[in-house]
Amino acid sequence: MTEAIYLDRSDAREFEATVERVADDRVVLDRTLFYPEGGGQPNDTGTLATGGDGWRVTDVQKTDTIYHTLDGDPPDPGTTVTGELDWERREVHMRYHTAQHLLSALLLDEYDAETTGNQLYADRARIDCGYDRFSETDLADITARMNELIERSIPVEWYELDRETAEETLDPDRTRIHLLPDSITEVRIVEVGDYDRTACAGTHVSNTDAIGEFTATGRETKGPEEERLSFELSP
Repeated sequence: MTEAIYLDRSDAREFEATVERVADDRVVLDRTLFYPEGGGQPNDTGTLATGGDGWRVTDVQKTDTIYHTLDGDPPDPGTTVTGELDWERREVHMRYHTAQHLLSALLLDEYDAETTGNQLYADRARIDCGYDRFSETDLADITARMNELIERSIPVEWYELDRETAEETLDPDRTRIHLLPDSITEVRIVEVGDYDRTACAGTHVSNTDAIGEFTATGRETKGPEEERLSFELSP
């Protein structure tokens, strides 16, 4: 099983690993910084290199383990490679993902609107939540409140708890641990100061001041009492 070092080292850009297995144009590494697509966050891209040879990492997916899709004939098992992330892509995903956590907490606290889904992109994001209908005034208020929170420079931390302890001690409306498969016994918690604490396996910035300026750009109805909010970040 690949060691998911991206879970602890969100700020790292380069790593060394060994190719454990090859499956067509995909390789399995013994450890990786490449984030596999999941939880509304797109996969990382970048490069693998060894000696004078190099490959683009075009896709990363997690099934039984983490598979890295390459743009050419992959290196043989046992090869030591250096991986490097496309940092601009990773960084913007971390900013949007952290903003989504902050927004989910804000919507729950101030609108009693629980998050039901989200999707991040390189230049925008959206969040689905249980709410009747947001007004233009709501969008302006959400934008103002989000930027107030971001400017507070709230530290963002992540750590693991055993599932039983997490279920006994953390707020289920925020952590949403009940959505996780029963097979998961260790839960990774992402904590935004004392404002939000939830289960998440994504990557995040270490302080809200790295998120940038938030703008709620629109809303649409997605069904009975469900709204979709779109937002963008600027540096």
